[in-house]
Amino acid sequence: MMIALVPLLRTTLALGVAFLLGTLIGFERQWRQRSAGLRTTTLVATGAAAFADMGLRLLGPEGATRIIAYVVSGIGFLGAGVILKDGTNIRGLNTAATLWCSAAVGAFAGGGLLGEAVVLTGFVLAGNTLLRPLVNYINRRPIGEGATEALYTVHAICDQESVTEVRELLHETLEAAHYPIREIDVVSEGEDAVELAAILVPSTAEASELDAVIAALERSAAVKSATWTVGTTS
Repeated sequence: MMIALVPLLRTTLALGVAFLLGTLIGFERQWRQRSAGLRTTTLVATGAAAFADMGLRLLGPEGATRIIAYVVSGIGFLGAGVILKDGTNIRGLNTAATLWCSAAVGAFAGGGLLGEAVVLTGFVLAGNTLLRPLVNYINRRPIGEGATEALYTVHAICDQESVTEVRELLHETLEAAHYPIREIDVVSEGEDAVELAAILVPSTAEASELDAVIAALERSAAVKSATWTVGTTS
């Protein structure tokens, strides 16, 4: 059987472009020691290009569209493999998204849209590099008590025999301040003291209002000390 040189050259060009662009994306991932590094990202892009090119050559544009649809769903399973849950933290989402975009780069190349593949590669690299300083800036900003929706918790420390009384006092004081409570938990318990934590419904809050709540709680003889904290919502 004769080999069609022109289609073969076109396939070679598409795979070569996908390989090169996947390598560029993978180099950045490998440099940062991510779980899916240079080889994985390069193979994802090249494989997606191969499947898209195969569909294009066998069935034309319609065939390429069908193959690309399967590539998108298949990469979803591959991306799920690099996502790890570590306690309350989830790691690997960015790596999974990078693999997904690498497959799109390959699909562009395999579909003959080489310029679009190059442009998308530029955007992926920009997302993983140029946006990093902005992400770091946002993550390092302190949570503004009145400017963001956050998770507020009011803590009260009391004796063992005063737990029921302080629990009711937390309810009454926070309701009077118009701060609805999601739940009240015992976060620590010892022989001499028990710490109760009233977790509020995520909302915005005024520091002065919460300070007034703390002052009201500490006026009770049953409360040894009280404070409030703020954290991010999950």
